[in-house]
Amino acid sequence: MDISIIAYALNLASIYALMAISISMIWSSIGMINMSHGATFAVSGYSAWYFSVIFKPIIFSFFGKTLLAQILMGSVLIGSAMLAGALCGLVIYFLAFLPIHDKPNYPVRSLIITLGINIASIQLLLYFFGARNKGLPKIFGFGRFEIFNIPIRYDQAGTIISTSIILLIMLIWLRHSRMGIEIRAMMQNPEGAAYSGISRRITAIPVLMITGSLAGISAALLSQTIFVSPTSGSIPLIKGLTIALLGGLGNVPGAMIGAILVGFLEAIVGSIQQRYVMFATFIFIITILIIRPRGIGGLLDNTRE
Repeated sequence: MDISIIAYALNLASIYALMAISISMIWSSIGMINMSHGATFAVSGYSAWYFSVIFKPIIFSFFGKTLLAQILMGSVLIGSAMLAGALCGLVIYFLAFLPIHDKPNYPVRSLIITLGINIASIQLLLYFFGARNKGLPKIFGFGRFEIFNIPIRYDQAGTIISTSIILLIMLIWLRHSRMGIEIRAMMQNPEGAAYSGISRRITAIPVLMITGSLAGISAALLSQTIFVSPTSGSIPLIKGLTIALLGGLGNVPGAMIGAILVGFLEAIVGSIQQRYVMFATFIFIITILIIRPRGIGGLLDNTRE
């Protein structure tokens, strides 16, 4: 087996973790399965492409093809994707959460509304940008290096390191900031948090904006290896949702472990036969859920008990 698949597996796991953690956070804190997360991914990708087209000639005319220019381009690309993702989260809040959060069958209603938002967003992107794929600038450059005889491409290393830093910052913020503690309280016990004076209506705003930003980062990083298209968020949405289920819906550590397992599984199966990747992934997830319906998160909860 080619050891280069280790870097490829960690690259996939990093992006899948961002999507799965976002879906788990939304479900565990505000009780919504956000089916428009794929639309957020696609809109963020197009936002990154649009702003990179505008700022690329300006940055390179001032700074040339230097390291500073690459850093500025990366900042524009990732920053615009995060901002677009956060704004999408705000739109979802006003359309799919605020009007119905206190109504009967809220989880089912929100699922249907977010699915409608996803379909409408794809049609709007097709109308404004057409069906042609868009490519984003390579913010991490080209080439590769080796660590312990494992060849790693620059884009893979950049994705793994960026994702690790972003997740670390987010976890520190959730643990030590006042708003982060309120979100964690909603994730652990929504009723108890409500009795303590924590409003789900207010907490939903940062939750949806943060998870939207994570989807935007996923779009910017994954689009270093694939193209942006109106339907480019469909596969990440499916993968993120299934990995969240594998990890135990609402369990963030379980989602991270699930992302790593699926990333390595896809890398190994893909090195043998690419056409069987999706099949093997879903067989693996279904098998785990049959054996452990609560997913990996259930195993973690039993260990704590």
